[in-house]
Amino acid sequence: MTYAYIRVSTDKQTVENQRFEINNFAREKGLVIDKWVAETVSGTKAAKDRKLGPLLRKMKKGDTLIISEISRLGRNLMQIMSILNQCMTKDTAVLTVKERYELGNNINSQILAFAFGLSAQIERDLISQRTKEGLARRVAEGVKLGRKGGGKNSSYRLSGKENIIKQMLAERKSKAAICRRLKCHLATLNNHLERMKE
Repeated sequence: MTYAYIRVSTDKQTVENQRFEINNFAREKGLVIDKWVAETVSGTKAAKDRKLGPLLRKMKKGDTLIISEISRLGRNLMQIMSILNQCMTKDTAVLTVKERYELGNNINSQILAFAFGLSAQIERDLISQRTKEGLARRVAEGVKLGRKGGGKNSSYRLSGKENIIKQMLAERKSKAAICRRLKCHLATLNNHLERMKE
């Protein structure tokens, strides 16, 4: 059997583009798609938590899975490799429209799967490294990172309100009542009370 899997990340994206691409690809290859599986879900979700999971379990030796591009399977190296390994172990083929990959249970497919998975991981690592280097440069230039004191979620927000807090505590008001009065979160109040003790 030949299956087609379509995944979009948000409701704003449409499955129709992928359906069109896959249909053209199947016609070109002389394949007839027996079943379509489409879903709107993030690729970061594990395959088992998507419609892809049951589809992979259902597939048997000799079946084919067509996807528009390899990123439809997942968003990280380990996830993609795990899914491809599952397909290769069952002796099912994975065909991608954009990259023109034809992956099956052979050494060339395994090398190719490793190569593009590794390159995707390296790209993510490079982006992460560039971000860290940018932050390090800003620190070196004297820019303070993170929230400023007195920010929305900081206990410094309550600075100058110690008398109100002490009075309400003396009146045996609950912490929830104090938070309502001062318009703050309980964690902010607790942090500030700790600082008041110091």
